[in-house]
Amino acid sequence: MPDRFAGAAAEPLAPHAGAPLLQRAGELLRLTLNRPAEHNRLDPADVDGLLALFERLAGDGSTRALVITGAGDRTFSSGYTLNAIGDDLDARFERMLDALEALPFPTVAALNGSVYGGATDLALCCDIRIGSPGLKMFVPAAMFGLHFYASGLRRYVTRLGLAATSKLMLTAMTIESDEMLRIGFLSDMVPREALGARVDAYLEHIARSAPAVVAQMKRHLHALAHAGLESDAGRATMASIAAAYRASLGSDELRQRLARTGEKRQPSE
Repeated sequence: MPDRFAGAAAEPLAPHAGAPLLQRAGELLRLTLNRPAEHNRLDPADVDGLLALFERLAGDGSTRALVITGAGDRTFSSGYTLNAIGDDLDARFERMLDALEALPFPTVAALNGSVYGGATDLALCCDIRIGSPGLKMFVPAAMFGLHFYASGLRRYVTRLGLAATSKLMLTAMTIESDEMLRIGFLSDMVPREALGARVDAYLEHIARSAPAVVAQMKRHLHALAHAGLESDAGRATMASIAAAYRASLGSDELRQRLARTGEKRQPSE
């Protein structure tokens, strides 16, 4: 399967060395973390650039999917640069990740290598996480005496469950790809040489979907995960989902798509 981004210009998000690179191919975007010799760590200036990008993408209406990957074949990202944690780690990092999580279109983390620290949460912000055998992950916050931030713990618990989160957060143990798949950190695992083709397969299916409905369902899925079903917020979300479902049943887009599908399935003469 061809690389959808082959030939697409890679533009740095900022003028500083090692800034993430952004490529656009039609309605698709690929963001590449770009410090392979330093495990694709994120500097404070990178966080500012990423936050600005995600805030812009939230309202541009021209993007169907975003792929995030890392340069090289060793590490997806090691997270926030250690030298800046004491003096420069502030609410911007959490806001950047929350903005990524809230994007109104599917996001795919293509894990080209292992993932550590805050970059594990960056991956959890994505809707789909695809990796390969041989990956590792760990979260060393407790080793450093750092309490993980609120929205990161929420994502961990809602996506991976309390038991897996407790193991990773309270012990800082390293786990490998099979366990990453078992606990749901990985959505999919393929041989390393098949990673690009698997990402393209996801993008192909996303391109067939109705973007407005995808955006609605993503918002509702996140709301359910955050609120739970039995809370007042959960019940309000369920009512909103029911209304969206009824509206989609009467939509012109549904009728048109069903008609096109029916035409494709007609037997040839």
